[in-house]
Amino acid sequence: MPDSNQKIENEDEQTCDANNAGTSTNCDTNVHTSAQNEVQSRQPTPNLIIGGLTGASPPKFVSFDEIMKAANGMKNMALAHEIAVDKNFQLQKLEPEDGSFHRRVKEIMHKAFWNLLAEQLAEDPPDYSHALVLLKEIKETLDELVPPHNSRIKENIREVLDLDLIKQQAEKSVLDFRHYAQYIISIMGKICAPVRDEKIAELSQQIDIVETFKGVMEVLQLMKLDLANFTITMMRPNIIASSIEYEKAKFAEFLKVNSNGLQYTESWLLRHFDSEKMTSSSSAGTNNVGKITHSLLTEAYLDLLEWDFNPDAETLMLDQGRLLELRDITSRLSIVGSVILLINNTIGAPIYGVSSFKKNIKEHLNVLLDSVHSNKDLEAAMPNIILQIKTDIKATLREVNASELSPELETLLEGQIADLIDTKHKIRYLVNLRIRQFLQKIIQSQSIAPQQVPPGLSSLQEELTAVAARFVILVSHNRSVFGEYYQDIVANALAKSDVDNNKEIDGTHTMEL
Repeated sequence: MPDSNQKIENEDEQTCDANNAGTSTNCDTNVHTSAQNEVQSRQPTPNLIIGGLTGASPPKFVSFDEIMKAANGMKNMALAHEIAVDKNFQLQKLEPEDGSFHRRVKEIMHKAFWNLLAEQLAEDPPDYSHALVLLKEIKETLDELVPPHNSRIKENIREVLDLDLIKQQAEKSVLDFRHYAQYIISIMGKICAPVRDEKIAELSQQIDIVETFKGVMEVLQLMKLDLANFTITMMRPNIIASSIEYEKAKFAEFLKVNSNGLQYTESWLLRHFDSEKMTSSSSAGTNNVGKITHSLLTEAYLDLLEWDFNPDAETLMLDQGRLLELRDITSRLSIVGSVILLINNTIGAPIYGVSSFKKNIKEHLNVLLDSVHSNKDLEAAMPNIILQIKTDIKATLREVNASELSPELETLLEGQIADLIDTKHKIRYLVNLRIRQFLQKIIQSQSIAPQQVPPGLSSLQEELTAVAARFVILVSHNRSVFGEYYQDIVANALAKSDVDNNKEIDGTHTMEL
């Protein structure tokens, strides 16, 4: 098994090589991860590599090579991190946006290549110059895709796709291009993943030779992606095992060229730091610093799930997209839970315990809240939320043959729901607190014992469990990688508080004298 760190460091180079393997496919095989796209579209990553260099005091000079090494290291670190924290991580084919310049260039280049191939094959006698280039690329790709232990298939490919022999056949005008197409398709059928079987079957039925080879190239690129993802799946345990130390090393390289590389992390971590309360027991030493760090980290992590709070700490930059998504999901669940509690308290018996009502409310509110990312967005969406809630209540009351809402009760309910835009609303605050305490118990727990779903939120059990599962993985990995930095920040804060307190005491004694 190759060393996982080396594998990750070479990933960008290998991807680039795959992307440039032939004229016909060099626009097709760029890969990306959904998480990276999400970070780019939802929360721009701070300019951590270059921007932080300007704040150094006294001046510190770094070479361009050092900067580029750190930047590349962070990209490799990001790849290792994605694989470690996302069990469903897969490389994906990058398609340019419709109408984009990149898309137009790609389409023009592809059309030109395949049109030229068709024109050459239609000549009398046929011109196989482009076809030979294509066969060479296909042969190399098949050789890459066939596992090393399948030596018989590899040898057969070398014998049948003998480029010197094929060139001689072309020169003598006896080349059966379709014969080679069918052979290639048969080999692809033997080595492809089951998910590609349907495409292979379609190719074998294709009559037009140019369309056949166009389809062959498309499926081969998908097979290369399948192989890369299979390799990642097989290597994931090794990558996870080494990713913590790997990320530590890469982040240390980043800090060497970014003298103030933890300023946002320090601000985030010490948000709940109480110098008077914490320095009073700091004499307990390293163990006490560890306990204080653990406590502060727990609160800091939970803060990330609140609307209007952005994960801008340097130690969180690889998880910004995921944390923003979890923040929105958790905040929306808080609104849904508040609405359900309000309706139960206001309407009472007629709809209490009607499971279909809670299910409908959740589904409909999730749709309306999908574009809500802040309290300001919530205020704008509230009229539609109220309208939808009233519609669902009336439908449920008719379903259970209960009397309609009185105008007074309907007006009361509208006002209560509208008041939820206030973050200090009693029910909203209570639901927020219960969700926070539920997640707090999970990330602080040292055992795998099940945690009780917060009272009044049983209808959200499935959603809260899913959030907790994703959140605890991020927290655990982040703490493992950056725990030493967090503890140093807290230790420095405690030491500074001790110095400040001693100065105040000395100043008081001087005044008394």
